[in-house]
Amino acid sequence: MGVAEAAALDDATLVARSRDGDMRAYEQLVRRYQRPMYRLALRIVGSSGDAEDAVQDVFLTAWRRLGQLNDDGAFLGWLYRTTTNQCLNVLRKRKPHADTELDEQESAAPRTRPERAVEVNAQLDALQAALRDLTPEQRACWVLREVHGRSYDEIAEAIGTTQQSVRGRLARARAQLAEVMAPWR
Repeated sequence: MGVAEAAALDDATLVARSRDGDMRAYEQLVRRYQRPMYRLALRIVGSSGDAEDAVQDVFLTAWRRLGQLNDDGAFLGWLYRTTTNQCLNVLRKRKPHADTELDEQESAAPRTRPERAVEVNAQLDALQAALRDLTPEQRACWVLREVHGRSYDEIAEAIGTTQQSVRGRLARARAQLAEVMAPWR
């Protein structure tokens, strides 16, 4: 199977082929989802090194456990859940308030006006600090919903809780972030 052929296949087909030992099919899944999972991990753990490690562990675990996935079409949801749980484990093991790095795309300041670049960087710093102050579960819920656009059901499944709990965590996270970010409105 060539790269172009693999790129044209849907997730379920690639998962089925991967389960049968087709490394190229699994490599295509990794290429397809490595960046979104890295961005998710970076926003949850706040460190590029920890995010890279988490995503690498997730894809290794996914490869080993493909046989346990009952629905080939559920791969993406399973990947979100596995990545979120891996990141929450990293946060639980970490010292509180470890330094947080900005996502490289978000830290790229506008090139037009230096004063605007300073303002945007200050806003991003404030947002990163506010995200660090959320509980790991609130941060994961907020990132999954607001950045990755996941549904309440998907977030509940990823975190292993109820939809009502997700809504409560999101409400608290949004309120806390709104309070901290009020000066920037």
